[in-house]
Amino acid sequence: MEGIDKRFPGVHALKGVDLRVERGQVMGIVGENGAGKSTLIKVLAGAYRPDEGRIVVGGRPLEAGSPADALAAGVAVIYQELSLVPEMSVAENLFLGDMPARGPLLDRREARARARRLLARVGLENLSTGAPVRSLRLGVRQLVEVAKALHRDARVLVMDEPTSALQSSEIQVLFDVVRDLRKEGISVIYISHHLEEVFEICDAATVMRDGAVVGSRPIKGWTTESLVQAMVNKRLDSLFPTRERELGEVALEVKNLSLEPRVRDVSFSVRRGEILGLAGVVGAGRTETLKTIAGVTPATGGEILVKGQARKVRTVSEGLDAGIVYVPEDRGTEGLVHSATINENMILSVLDRISRAGFVDGSRYRSFGQRLRERFGVRASSLKQEAGQLSGGNQQKVVLARAMATEPSVVLLDEPTRGIDVGAKSEIYEHMLGIAAGGGAVVMVSSEFPELLGMADRIVVMRAGRVVGEISGSEASQEKILEYATSGSEGNGAKPEEEEG
Repeated sequence: MEGIDKRFPGVHALKGVDLRVERGQVMGIVGENGAGKSTLIKVLAGAYRPDEGRIVVGGRPLEAGSPADALAAGVAVIYQELSLVPEMSVAENLFLGDMPARGPLLDRREARARARRLLARVGLENLSTGAPVRSLRLGVRQLVEVAKALHRDARVLVMDEPTSALQSSEIQVLFDVVRDLRKEGISVIYISHHLEEVFEICDAATVMRDGAVVGSRPIKGWTTESLVQAMVNKRLDSLFPTRERELGEVALEVKNLSLEPRVRDVSFSVRRGEILGLAGVVGAGRTETLKTIAGVTPATGGEILVKGQARKVRTVSEGLDAGIVYVPEDRGTEGLVHSATINENMILSVLDRISRAGFVDGSRYRSFGQRLRERFGVRASSLKQEAGQLSGGNQQKVVLARAMATEPSVVLLDEPTRGIDVGAKSEIYEHMLGIAAGGGAVVMVSSEFPELLGMADRIVVMRAGRVVGEISGSEASQEKILEYATSGSEGNGAKPEEEEG
């Protein structure tokens, strides 16, 4: 792609973009939301006609603005929202619109045979070709999409946020397939917010910002620091706001909290104005601890004290009454009603405040939502826009706005920046700091060690459902967190355990 320029009314979306992908190369494209990544891919796929520039695939010019020509040239795009038809079988999806035929009749035997060969190329040789797509796990559906692209003789395969809803084991299977495609000489354009994935699977990376390419080089020439700086024009350490503030009295204390067998005798406290990080590897019990404190799952033992008062928190309602609010890890299934509007999502937890005689007061409804939108900087065309249409960062702001609408004293955040771009992360960090500066107590679970070190005043480390250490000040480092998380023993360095003797 050479000199690609694209304008929309009032927006210069692409500014002379050059992108070169070699045969058999995996090229990562990274950038904030709005950087131009999606527009560039739609130009490549023929969905948009560029105002200037040219596209060459396999040495031949591509007719810009023609999806049919792009497909014929071997360009295939797997979008974040998969295009498979759930009610159809695997084979029917693979050959949709192109089913093998024998004369005027469909040749289902040939379709099954071809489908088995395609599925074998993506590691699904044991998958039934007659299985309905709706019965498949999301990771398997993603691989079926790849097989569908291979049926179209793809020479350039574009993958847009392919791991956004996959489990870690499914991600590794997908990466194995990408490596096989590379060996076959198929070029892959890999778009992702997850920089660790870009470093693991890509041969090179291109950074876009404000519609332009600001850097493109082999992956060995990038570091996490340099990628982030190119994406947002800031140093990585400057993403974390200054966190100096006065701490107040203890706002939340948990004593010997248990949710057998996943959480056992967990004890810690957090003060007003403090951000406490919960660290640990997968299975450490961090999410279960937050859910137990919030009343999502009732504890099997232990105490929860809010502002020094013991509280029974067996339901979410009791948690809210105690001033505790929980922001879940999976905003897609637990945090948002995608088909509801932004305003409806934000005011769900405070309907009683904006109602009169059992009916929602329209004026209060609109003004309350507008105040929340302005406070959390939700970018949308209007409050009537469906929440599911927002970017990941703006969706997270909506979830956070709803949580803070209840005016809680304790805010539990589970992976608050997962799946959002670096710029949106910076905004979420500012909101977290604002909550703490306003006297709120924040407990944050994060799997990103730099995030914990950049945001938390103290870090409690968990392993196998127990607290195994506490880190703060000059002692805090990624190595120290990992040491506790992988080899710590019960009570090792954990202040709550020491206080109990």
